[in-house]
Amino acid sequence: MSDRPRLTPLAQSLPATVPFVGPETQERQRGRPFRARIGANENGFGPSPKVAERMAATAGEMWKYGDPENHDLKTALAVHHGVKPENITVGEGIDGLLGLVVRLMIEPGMSVVTSLGAYPTFNYHVAGFGGRLVAMPYVADREDLQSLLDAVKRENAPLLYLANPDNPMGSWWEAAEITRFIEALPETTLLVLDEAYGEMAPAAALPPLDTSRPNVLRMRTFSKAYGLAGMRCGYAIGEAEMVRAFDKVRNHFGMSRMTQEACLAALADQAYLQEVLKKVADCRTRITGIARENGLTALPSATNFVSIDCGRDGTYALAVMNALIARDVFVRKSMAPGLDRAIRISCGPEEEIAIFAEEFPGALADARRN
Repeated sequence: MSDRPRLTPLAQSLPATVPFVGPETQERQRGRPFRARIGANENGFGPSPKVAERMAATAGEMWKYGDPENHDLKTALAVHHGVKPENITVGEGIDGLLGLVVRLMIEPGMSVVTSLGAYPTFNYHVAGFGGRLVAMPYVADREDLQSLLDAVKRENAPLLYLANPDNPMGSWWEAAEITRFIEALPETTLLVLDEAYGEMAPAAALPPLDTSRPNVLRMRTFSKAYGLAGMRCGYAIGEAEMVRAFDKVRNHFGMSRMTQEACLAALADQAYLQEVLKKVADCRTRITGIARENGLTALPSATNFVSIDCGRDGTYALAVMNALIARDVFVRKSMAPGLDRAIRISCGPEEEIAIFAEEFPGALADARRN
C-alpha cells in the first residue's frame, strides 16, 4: 500500500534495532523468570533505604511535573563535585544524553570515532543521525588511546566516545594517561568521556574535573553505584557554554519529579554508597574465585561486573552464555571480535552469585558438548 506517511530516507535505511534484549523479553520468550539476574550491570544491592523513604514521602506530589531546570539536583551535584551548577546538565540516563550529544554535533556523513565493541547505544544514536562510525579495535582488552587519537586526526572527526572504566571488559586507564590523551586531542573534537562506573574505579583512574575545556564532557549516572537504573537519570559535567547547548534540544520535562527526589536522596547518603562499593569489591573477588575454580581467568575490573575469559573463541563463549540462560541465569557477553571470548557477570546479592556458582560448571560442560 503506497498511500501512507513516508519516513525520511535516513529512517528508511535503518534497521529496527534494539541495542540490548532485556531480561524481561527473554523471560517472556522462555515462559519463566530468571533465578539470577546478573547480566545487565544493574546494582543488585539496591539504592539507599532513604531513597525509598523519600519516594514514599513525596508520592502525593507526583501530580506535578518535575522541575524542567533540575535546579535542586544540579545544585546538589555541583556541591558534590566541586563545580558550578552551570557546568552540569541532567538527562534521561547517559543513554539519553548521548543521543543529545550526537544530535548537537553530527550531520549525515560526518565521522564519529569510537572503539569496536564499546557501548552499542552510542553507535545506535550515531546511526540514527546519519553519522559515519569509525571503530578502532581494542588492544589488550582496553580501548586503545593511540589508535583513537590517530583516527580522530585522520578523519577530522568532530566527536569521539571513550568509556573509562570500560564496558564490556571492565578495564581502565589511569588518570594521567587520560589527561595526556585529552591534551593531544584537536580542540575541535568533542570527547564524550563516559564514566558511568567511575564511583567503582580506583581513584587514580579519574582525572580531576576541569570545566574550562569546551571539548570534554564527563558523563556520570545514578544507574550503577547508586542503584537507580530504573529511574533513568544521568548527567554531564563540562564547560558552561557547551553544557548550555543541551538546552537547545533536550526534553525539558524529561526528568520526572520522582526521579529528581530519588536522586537527591541517593546523593545525600554517601555513607550507604561506601557500603555498596565495599559489597561490589567483595563480589568482584567472589566472581574471580568462581572463574578460577572452573579453570578460567577473570579479567581485572574497575566496574560492578567481571568479564570471564572462557578460554576459547566467541562461538564457545556464546554457547556458555546460552547454557547459563537455559539454567535460569541471565548473563551477557560482547559480540565484538576479540572481546567475544568473554562472558560478563554483574555483581549482585550473594544468593544470586551462589546460583551462578552452582550452575556454571554444568553450563561449561554443556557448551563443551555442543
